[in-house]
Amino acid sequence: MTSHLPRILTPCLLAAVLLAAPTARAQTPDPRQKEERTSFQTGAPWDAGLQLPADVAMVYGIGKDMPDRVRQWKERGYIVHLMTGVSWGQYQDYLYGRFDGKNHVDEAQMDRNGKVISHGGDVYYMCPGPTYGTYLAQNVLRAIDAGVEAIHLEEPEFWARAGYGEGFKRAWREHYKEEWLPPHESADAQYRASKLKYVLYRDALQQIFDAVKKRNAETGKHVKCYVPTHSLVNYALWNIVSPESSLLTVGADGFIAQVWTGTARSQNVYEGKAAERTFQTAFFEYGSMTAATRGSNGRLWFLHDPIEDDPNHAWDDYKSNWECTVIGSLFWPETTRYEVAPWPERIFHGKYPAPGTPPAPRLFGRRRRDDPNRIPIPADYATELMTVMNALNDMDQPDLAWESGTRGIGLVVSDALMFQREGFKPSDPHLGNFFGLALPCIQRGIPAEPVQLENLRTTADLGRYKVLMMTYEGMKPMTDAADKVLAEWVKAGGVLLFVDDDKDPYNGIRSWWNAPGGPGYATPRQALFEALGVGRDAKPGSHPVGSGTLIWAEASPAGFSHQREGATEVRKLIEQACGAAKLAYHETNHLVLRRGPYVVAAGLDSAPGESPYILGGRFVDLFDAGLKVIQTVKLDPTRRSLLLDLDRVPAKGPRVLAAACRVTDEAPKGEGLSFFARGPKEITASVRVALPHAPKAVAVAGKPLDAGSQTWDEASKTLLLRFPNSADAVQVTIE
Repeated sequence: MTSHLPRILTPCLLAAVLLAAPTARAQTPDPRQKEERTSFQTGAPWDAGLQLPADVAMVYGIGKDMPDRVRQWKERGYIVHLMTGVSWGQYQDYLYGRFDGKNHVDEAQMDRNGKVISHGGDVYYMCPGPTYGTYLAQNVLRAIDAGVEAIHLEEPEFWARAGYGEGFKRAWREHYKEEWLPPHESADAQYRASKLKYVLYRDALQQIFDAVKKRNAETGKHVKCYVPTHSLVNYALWNIVSPESSLLTVGADGFIAQVWTGTARSQNVYEGKAAERTFQTAFFEYGSMTAATRGSNGRLWFLHDPIEDDPNHAWDDYKSNWECTVIGSLFWPETTRYEVAPWPERIFHGKYPAPGTPPAPRLFGRRRRDDPNRIPIPADYATELMTVMNALNDMDQPDLAWESGTRGIGLVVSDALMFQREGFKPSDPHLGNFFGLALPCIQRGIPAEPVQLENLRTTADLGRYKVLMMTYEGMKPMTDAADKVLAEWVKAGGVLLFVDDDKDPYNGIRSWWNAPGGPGYATPRQALFEALGVGRDAKPGSHPVGSGTLIWAEASPAGFSHQREGATEVRKLIEQACGAAKLAYHETNHLVLRRGPYVVAAGLDSAPGESPYILGGRFVDLFDAGLKVIQTVKLDPTRRSLLLDLDRVPAKGPRVLAAACRVTDEAPKGEGLSFFARGPKEITASVRVALPHAPKAVAVAGKPLDAGSQTWDEASKTLLLRFPNSADAVQVTIE
């Protein structure tokens, strides 16, 4: 039962509260800030409406105003990083010879029709030439001089449809020592073009990493270099080549996994039906970036975007899809760092269609922004965003407990997934070679994990898995280095489920498995099977390999994705593999992960006659602007939930449980509490506080909080407060 509290402030108590209220900035910094758990990127100068509850502000761009923006965000209490584009940007000085006296326009990416690929106007996607990395490094060093503590080199992207410009042809001749081949004319030419694109951006970024390290040695600083990048899954799906996991080998200190509604809502095919599956796709996108860094010391942030690049969706669409991506990311507890918003200026200062508004029509190919139905962010959504952003600062929780289908299953991926996506006989347009194996797992509660082929150095890298799914359809191993590791893992008791029909035309490209004078394998599968000891001529079926098993299903993963019963067939194969591994096979219609007191939950497909899973307990709903206290959560197939379990909150006594603001200087005072609250101007701060009794008085910034803005819940012994956020921290006092 809840009740509104009457305002009870005696004159003496009011005077004491007012005297206790300090100046706006008297609070001490959050000691967790140095861990850089949360961040956001912005091209705007500081303003009071953008004071997000995060540790790091990433100032975007290296224009003339960059040093001043760095100063402004530092003054408002943020650690400041720099982010700038790698493949495109306002780099006209380089294009037109103002950098080194040479014109570099011919280094723009170009498609087979002679069209330059642009991000708008003469902001071209670049084919990095020998001096491009030098140019970018020079500008990055300016940011270090301005006082940034890390550099983010965003989105090294080479379009798969590119590879026809003069700059790329020069790079081909230099790299391959042979004349350029049109990429669309053969599988070999397409694959070699993609591999070269991968190398060119890896080498350009290495130039920048080396320049930063040199500056660090000269100055004694410790500036880090990170790469914000889309996931391998998305780049492959969107026909883009990027150096991805290889960047950790040439000096990158980590990544931001740029996964958001715009990437995760890309359609895939399951049981023959093409549709948006935002949660499921996001799960695997974040998972593939986790795989890229697993086993390294690289830091990894997960991006969430409360809207997306397309401005024509309604606010309720943005909200539901953002919740899907947040939940998808939180099922990867190896990562506890998050980019909570790109471009908060467009989120909190922009206007988008009202909830329920159908997508606006395009006008002459452009998206309409003058729709009268466009409104600022709904107040409840803004508050919900602040609550979740603040909670993400607290996700480093060592106690983990899963409620799911079978765990211990991996799905092998390679950066080469990006190399067969355009031109000559490309792989399945919906990336069915990946999703055909991935979706049958997640749809029935089996959290299969992407496994990065290039990161397999020893069998210890596979220690968390009992079963591996694998195919060479749509990707090829760049070397044979992983074959020995996979063979040793299977011989020690692992089960490799290999799904491939050997019909991929890219099996015939010039590579290590068929090189002149080499072993003469027709396909890379034959090389792997030889390493396993079953021989290149092994037949489909089950083969003992030491203490483990190879199961070869001679079928196309993409073909399974387009068949109505394809997912069922894949799950039968997985069940067979689990049996061989002596791993209990179990399907569920939900995924639940407890991270300390936090509950991450998603409803999924139910089997015939199966009821939706129900969570029971005492929870604070962090996806509710009012931080509602609830006892049950029904996980139907569209439900995504982030909850705080009141029975698992470790601290006792008066304390803040959840807040739509940054809370610092939390100090119990007997049975009362005081703390500082700070957040974007005028966004409502909902704060739920645990107390032994209903309070006698509450004050915010020295002023009594009215009775309508506070609600006591006797059953949970918690108090809900609601008041406007302030960019200058204010003290909240509860007597």
